[in-house]
Amino acid sequence: MPALLTWSGTWMIYTLLSGFSLHPPWPWLAATSAGLMGSILGRTRMRQVVLALGFPLSWWISSSAPMPAWAWLLPLFFVLLIYPVHSWRDAPLFPTPLNALRRLPDQAPLKEGAVILDAGCGLGDGLRALRLAYPKANFWGIDASWPLRWLCAIRCPWARIWFADIWKASWTDCDMVYLFQRPETMARAAIKASQELKSGAWMVSLEFEAKDLIPTAVGQASENRPIWLYRQPFQWVHQRSTPT
Repeated sequence: MPALLTWSGTWMIYTLLSGFSLHPPWPWLAATSAGLMGSILGRTRMRQVVLALGFPLSWWISSSAPMPAWAWLLPLFFVLLIYPVHSWRDAPLFPTPLNALRRLPDQAPLKEGAVILDAGCGLGDGLRALRLAYPKANFWGIDASWPLRWLCAIRCPWARIWFADIWKASWTDCDMVYLFQRPETMARAAIKASQELKSGAWMVSLEFEAKDLIPTAVGQASENRPIWLYRQPFQWVHQRSTPT
């Protein structure tokens, strides 16, 4: 929504100023400046960059190769195809680096044949990284996007991949649930994991902390990229202030 508001606002400014016969580059500079100011709506540096570059990039594309108006709806169509509306609150496509989880067994050992679920498996990068760490485990993947689920099944034929909502699917049979979500969804993941994971099972999150939980361990995928590990039964942060 911030992107749609910012980009539509910048194009409205450009169109209005161009209609007043202002000479270039003033309409372009005004619209680009508005995009820079609108970028403060982004919660992360990457989102701010995307918001700021929306107008100049779309203006450059339109100027270089004039297109009919309906052509701008094609990217929206592909976004809706890949990311159904009900999954917009979850993470976009965040690939897990192949070697990011190699040291995970040192802190979270699993028995042979353990079930590891990648909740929101995308194209399967997380599953491939998990397989390097736990070559004798059984791997499951869940994704709410048909295209991504299909491509993941092709890339990971040794895993069981489902088309499903990660929040509605059961985690009860899993020995480990792996997440590479976003900060806003980690509180929900903590509640679901605490309700469904069996004793001794792990919830592992790359980069983003479940701030309501006390981590069992914290690993490092790379410099400044933590791996947060939580083992059932979880310890909640509010328990720290509970009298003993």
